[in-house]
Order: sequence, then C-alpha cells, then structure tokens
Amino acid sequence: MSGTFDYILAKHEDSGGMPLTTHLKSVADAAVIIARHSGLDEDIARKGAILHDIGKVSPLFQNTLKHGYVRQPGFCFRHEIASILFLSVFAENERNAILDMIIAHHKSLKNDVGEKGFLDLDDNMDSFSRHSERFAEWSPIALGILNELGIKTHSIVIEEAQKNYEYAIDYCSRKPLNYSRWKGLLMAADHFASALEDKSESSLDKLFIKPDLSFYNRTHHLYPLSFFDTADERRNTLVTAPTGAGKTDFLLRRCKGRVFYTLPFQASINAMYDRIKCDLKNTDAQVYLLHAASGLKVREKGIEESILQHHLGASVKVLTPHQMASIVFGIKGYEAMLLDLEGCDVILDEIHTYSSEIQAIVLKIIEILKAVGCRIHVGTATMPTVLYNKILELLGGKDEVCEVSLPNNILATFNRHIIHKVTDFESCDDILKQAVTENKKILIVCNQVKRSQLLYNEIGEKYPDVDRMLIHSRFKRIDRNSLETSLKEDFNTSNNACIVVSTQVVEVSLDISFDVMITECAPIDAMIQRFGRINRKRTEETIGKFKDIYVIQPPEDKNEALPYDIDILKNSFDVLPNDSLLEESSLQELIDKVYPDTKFMNLDYSGVVFVDGQWMIKELCHNAKSALLEVLDINSTACIIESDKKEYLNNPLNRMMLEIPVSYKSVAYKRLEQLDTGVHPFVIPDKAYNDEIGLLIEYASPDFFTKYEFL
Repeated sequence: MSGTFDYILAKHEDSGGMPLTTHLKSVADAAVIIARHSGLDEDIARKGAILHDIGKVSPLFQNTLKHGYVRQPGFCFRHEIASILFLSVFAENERNAILDMIIAHHKSLKNDVGEKGFLDLDDNMDSFSRHSERFAEWSPIALGILNELGIKTHSIVIEEAQKNYEYAIDYCSRKPLNYSRWKGLLMAADHFASALEDKSESSLDKLFIKPDLSFYNRTHHLYPLSFFDTADERRNTLVTAPTGAGKTDFLLRRCKGRVFYTLPFQASINAMYDRIKCDLKNTDAQVYLLHAASGLKVREKGIEESILQHHLGASVKVLTPHQMASIVFGIKGYEAMLLDLEGCDVILDEIHTYSSEIQAIVLKIIEILKAVGCRIHVGTATMPTVLYNKILELLGGKDEVCEVSLPNNILATFNRHIIHKVTDFESCDDILKQAVTENKKILIVCNQVKRSQLLYNEIGEKYPDVDRMLIHSRFKRIDRNSLETSLKEDFNTSNNACIVVSTQVVEVSLDISFDVMITECAPIDAMIQRFGRINRKRTEETIGKFKDIYVIQPPEDKNEALPYDIDILKNSFDVLPNDSLLEESSLQELIDKVYPDTKFMNLDYSGVVFVDGQWMIKELCHNAKSALLEVLDINSTACIIESDKKEYLNNPLNRMMLEIPVSYKSVAYKRLEQLDTGVHPFVIPDKAYNDEIGLLIEYASPDFFTKYEFL
C-alpha cells in the first residue's frame, strides 16, 4: 500500500528504491521483538527504530540515492546525525536510550577509521551546520513520516534542533567504559530488516524460539554419558570423554535456553548441524548454521532461510569461535552479537584442537560469556591438564562447574586401536594390499595437501579397480560439500574395499568408521582425534575388538613437518605404544608428557576490549579489525578458476560455491588477477583445478591461462 511519503527513499534507485517509511516500519517491528526477548523496553525500541534513519529525508542524502549522482570531493553527511535533530519529540527519560540506538549504528562514536564518527566530525568540522542544512525545507517532511508511523510530534525550529545536537554531544562525550545493549538491538534489527526487506514480518516469530531438547533425554548402554545426571545446579560444564561416549547428547541436556554450539572445522560444523537439524525435526526449533560457507550448505532452503542464518536469533546456532571473535576485539557489530549471546547456553566442543592464537581467543570468549550471564559447557576428548585447569578457573572453579569424566573401568571398554610405528608409506605396501584383499575400508591421512594429492595418484595407479576418493580443504566449496556427503553416505557404508586419502579435515566430528588407518605423525592430541575415525561404531560386537593404525615416523626436515612443530611431532611419536593396544585411560598421561607446560598467549595487548572483568572500550565505540585477527587471516584467501569468472561476477548467490580456500602466500605473488567483488578472490587457470584432485597449485600461474587478458 502506497503512502504519502513514498517518494522519500531509504535505498538507492539502483537497489530498488525502497521507501523510507517501509524500511523504518520493518526495523521497528524487528526491534520490538528483539527488545521483548532481551528485556529491553519495547516502546523505546520502537521509537528509536523509527527515528534512526529519519535524517535520510535531508536533500543532501536523497540526492546521493539518485542514479548517476556524483558526490563532491570531501562531502560528508551522516544521516544518523541528522536524525538526532528530532530527539526532542520524545520524553526526556527516553532520549538517552534512543541516542544509544541511533548515533553510532554505522560509525564508531570516536576514533572512527575514516574520522567520521559523531565526535570526530564535531571536533573537525562545523558538523551541526552541515547536517541541518536546509532544515526548514525538509524537517516538516521528516516530522510527517514520524507522525505517520505513530510518533506524536511537534514543529521543530532550527534552535531546538541545535539544542538536540548539543545534548547529544554532551551525552556522548561522557560515555563510560562498557558496551551498549541498545546499540546492539538497533544494529540487529536494522540488519535483519534490511536483509529480508518485505519478508521480515513473516520471519520475526522464528527469532527466539527456545529449543525443546527432550530428544536428548535418551539412554543406551553403549553410551555411558547417557546415564549421567545433568541436573547438577552448577551453571557451567566441563566434560572429558572419548568419541562415542554420548558427549554431544550430554552437553545438550545441560542446556536450558537457546544454544550456540561451536566447533573448530567446517566439516565438523556441517555434520553437527545436520545431526541437530534431524534430531529436532519434529519440534519448532530453528537450527541455523554459521561459518564462511554456511550459505552454500543451506542454499536449498531458499534465499530467506539462507539470510536468516547470519542474523540474530535461532534456537540452536552451530558456528566456529571465529564468528564470536568480534566480542573479544570490539569489532563493528559486536554489541549485536553480545545481545544475541546474553543468557544463552554456549557449547565449546573440541576446544583443545585450536592453534595457540585461536585458543587464546576462545579463552577470552569464555571470560566474556561468563560476564554476560551465559551458561558455558566445554566438551573434549582430550586436553592437556594445564589447559583443563585454566578453563576450570575461567568458568568459576569447582563451585560453579559440573565436571564429568568416565572411570577407568568404563574407559577400558573404549579401547579399540592397536598402534604400529612404521618408517614410511612404502613400508605399508603389504599392509594396504592385504586390507584391499580383505575388503576393508582404508583411511590414509596426510598433513599436507600436496602430499595427499601425490599419494592419491600413486594409489590410483596401484589399485585402479578400487573405489577411492581424496578430500582436503582446497576444493571448490560446492565440490567439498559433495565429497563430505559421499564420504559419509557411500564410502563409510561400503561393503567393498575402498581407500580414502585425506588431510586433517577428517579429524573432528565426521561420523565415519573405517577399518584401517595409515597416518602421518601429528601432535598427540590431533592423532587421538584421527584415530577416532577407525573402529568408531561402537556395538556389542565391536567392544573388545581392536583395529590397526599405522603411524609414520616424523620427517627430519622441519618444512616437511609443517603445519606442525617438528619437536612436538617427535615427542608425540615417542610416547605412542608400538605394536600394542592404545589404552583410553592412558591418553591423559601421554598428552601431558607431550605438553607438560602450555604457554597461553596474552591477548591483553592485542586490542581486546575485556580485561580482568572490566570493559576497556567506551560505549558506542568499536574498533577496526584487530591486528591479531589480521594476522590470523593473512594466510587465508580464496581463488576461482578462469572459466568461473563470469559466473562469479554476475551471480552473487553462487559465488561461495565457486571459491577455493587457499593460503594467501601461495597465490599472492604470482601476478594473478584479483577481483574486487565478493571475497576478492584470485583468478587461476582452469588447468590449476581438478574436481577429483582439487587445487593444483603448480599451475596457478599466468603461464597457464588460455586467455591473453589474464596475463
């Protein structure tokens, strides 16, 4: 239905030219729902949402939305600042909260990267004059829109507008160290409404459905944790148990509200998402997925459902800690993430598998989550004692933590692997041949993608009639998803001989159970995870039955040992038994021998905003991407193949499926074209990719392009 002010736009003509009234109503609807579930005043939330973009009525902004309009050099107009000129239409006791919602929902209040924060502009230019320009001309229209949306207004002259501006300056200048829940609410509502546009109303009821987790109140004698009582009144949980003990069910049974379930790797996240989605299919629970390629995973559910994954809300959200890192470094949008997390249950699974940098971020996340009232549940198969004690301390010690582990007599029933130490892959030729003859499922794990590719080709030459597959991280995302599905549904269930060559991507949470493993030596904790893919299926018949794992001794060259430290590899190899049973009850001892002392990375000087229980950032301020996160991301980028370039440029919905994750240093200095669209992927020749082998980095060079324009 058209309105009186539909000619006033919220979005550029080229993006559909949405009327401002439509956008403000959508944001207000979302804000009310979010406020209701966050314990914030719904009426104030509605009013702030309606006011937040009213400054867009200014001709200085409306002109920028016209096709072909070119801004003058140095032009700076922030519609949020123009919006606060109307602050006095609201009661005095409402104004501070409304200011929190409006004034910094795009830019940091102070020290913004572009020096365009509210206080930055006030210091460096005559900001009021700029944002009130032609006020008498456009303010009646703004007031008319406010009135149409249910806000009682009065005429505002320029003098009153200036008083509103000065009040805002004074208020913002006195901001304490903390984070603003009101800002988080507005950002969440604005992003939600903007993403879904006219679909937002139909989706609001999905935002905060508390999951019915009664499905997990099941018991089975093969899963000992299913008999452990979860009624312990202590808020937090620390569970140590081997694969197949029922750890996931136990952690979910400990949850009382909405759940954030974190895991380290894309494959493990996808598997957990599929599992929980299936488990809760007969409930109203909204299960969302969040990682770099999550849009690809859920694309079949439609655009709306895909968009919802990335916004506030969900009954259960499965994600990586990277998605929560903003709360550690105060990166733009962190307030919305905190608002979403407040009071929820957060499961941190397989916490020991992270690098020292990510582990430090996770430990800081725990500290912040505890401060905002989350219930925190940590699960692991193994971890060094020093790390365990650190987590226990952060969670509040024994008075606040329900600690769970299995006694040795039960652990003994999880003994399932005979470990053999071998010198190299060649020494396993007879072992591999025998396994193929006996129709066994064989898993071979390499530490480097290149070695996995070479080995896969060699196996193809030796066993051309045996089903085989290669899986690692350097496939197109669409191909990687297909490989994971085939691994679980075809190879995992095969009754014939098959060989899977892999890298570390199989270590965590992939529900596969093979018969024989040949693996390069890895750190002891990573190897224990790998071993969990062999003889994984625990039945009455398999208990007490053992399967063979062959571990290849570490290389002498430290470069060949990458991505691991060569000394850690040697120590890990040394502590393993040889030609004998690996006992579950001994794993903690082995890990502590390899990691007798863990040095925790200190993040307090790396831009973190929460130290010693106190916020170190002012309300309404946020940081640029932290230096530490830049370091973590520097080795990660993406590439696409030459023939996919047109599709990537013209079809945003399909971009993700075409991307190949790759290390930055492997492609950054090869004179390759880098697109300025999407994730800015590098373009590689078609010859550099094979859907069976993955990325062939030796061909990722301009020399192999088929078209001259790429040179």
